[in-house]
Amino acid sequence: MSDQSASRHQVLVVGGGAGGLELATRLGRRLSRREALDVTLVDDKLTHLWKPLLHEVAAGTLDSFADDIDYLSQGRYGRFRFRLGRMDGLDRQAREITIAPSLDAQGREYIARRTLRYDTLVLAVGSETNDFGTPGVAEHCAFLDNRAEADAFHQRFVRACLEAHAQDQPLRPGQLHVAIVGAGATGIELAAELHHATRRLVAYGLDRIHPDRDVHITILEAAPQILPALPERLAETTLEALAELGIEVRTGVRIVRATAEGFETETGEQLAAEIKVWAAGVKAPDFLRHLDGLETHRRNQLLVTPTLATTRDPDVFAIGDCAACPSGDGFVPPRAQAAHQQANHMYKVVRRRLRGAAPPAYRYVDYGSLINMSRYSTVGSLMGNLLGRVGVKMTVEGVLARLVYRSLYTMHQVALFGYLRVAMVGLADLLTRGSRRRLKLH
Repeated sequence: MSDQSASRHQVLVVGGGAGGLELATRLGRRLSRREALDVTLVDDKLTHLWKPLLHEVAAGTLDSFADDIDYLSQGRYGRFRFRLGRMDGLDRQAREITIAPSLDAQGREYIARRTLRYDTLVLAVGSETNDFGTPGVAEHCAFLDNRAEADAFHQRFVRACLEAHAQDQPLRPGQLHVAIVGAGATGIELAAELHHATRRLVAYGLDRIHPDRDVHITILEAAPQILPALPERLAETTLEALAELGIEVRTGVRIVRATAEGFETETGEQLAAEIKVWAAGVKAPDFLRHLDGLETHRRNQLLVTPTLATTRDPDVFAIGDCAACPSGDGFVPPRAQAAHQQANHMYKVVRRRLRGAAPPAYRYVDYGSLINMSRYSTVGSLMGNLLGRVGVKMTVEGVLARLVYRSLYTMHQVALFGYLRVAMVGLADLLTRGSRRRLKLH
């Protein structure tokens, strides 16, 4: 490191998800030129894809290669440095993180273990699926934590349909049955996308598959109600919409084992399903539990103060799904809107730190929740904070809800690229939409 770099404030952002990438871009573009500031983003992947889109990638209704963002390219635009690697250690006294060696597909090391220094460290490593130690889940179920897993599930689903279309013998019990554990937003949105994708596959020539008779989609939920974050009326509306699609929803069903053939419930019932997805809960990555004494929550989340600083180190911050941030009687929920808000707040914190001022406190603002069931329906609730009427909650459905849902992704794109570029990309997408295939087939 040069003497000039050593004299500049080093901001290290670990994790290139929604919050981390937005923060690195905003700091780099707005502060790096006029302040003595260097920004570095660390991630173990080369590209970013907005996590709420993963269910569309899994169903094939969204091409992951069309919507991903290269970190190196974004770093040039956002004036930050990108370093490929997975953080696996922290030395708070030396103010350094350790990055594990990078290995190729054959297990050969091509980037050696190394360390990076920081003055301000922001951990934004997101969350991953929590299987709660349920036997067989890791071996037999798909997860949707990242693009690679979503792509792998899509390929698995298409192969299953191709196999069923080509075989002469009758389908095996559960051969084209899809069982999704977890009736939150991910599980419900995935079920609706798969319903749509199946009909597209049949339309493209797999006409020996009957989408209503052969393909059966079931959502399994241990709780007595789906979508606990939404009002009961919207949960009922969602249930009605799923029933119209022929998607079965079973609540109060606790899974105790997963096998190649399906699931076993707490009551001993055997549910046949060769295609299984686990979307029943999230936790922060396990390595956070042993990160140089930082305090963690039971789901591995880092406990933070109202300023988003970790409770045991004022130079280490956490945002997004990996942060247990106090809010009211609990914690800020792991949502994309929270990561977006916290990225904006961390920008203010860094500006204050550069001036030697105390960091401001963060306050979570709930703008509501939306569930998008492919092209069939969109429902949700909007808080008055979004409409200028504090404390008021309104329900939305149909076209209005769909427009608001799409605006969430647009806000993320604007944070990364600015209004002009997003408008140009949106116009190009509108002009070329009719010439693109509507389902990814490989």
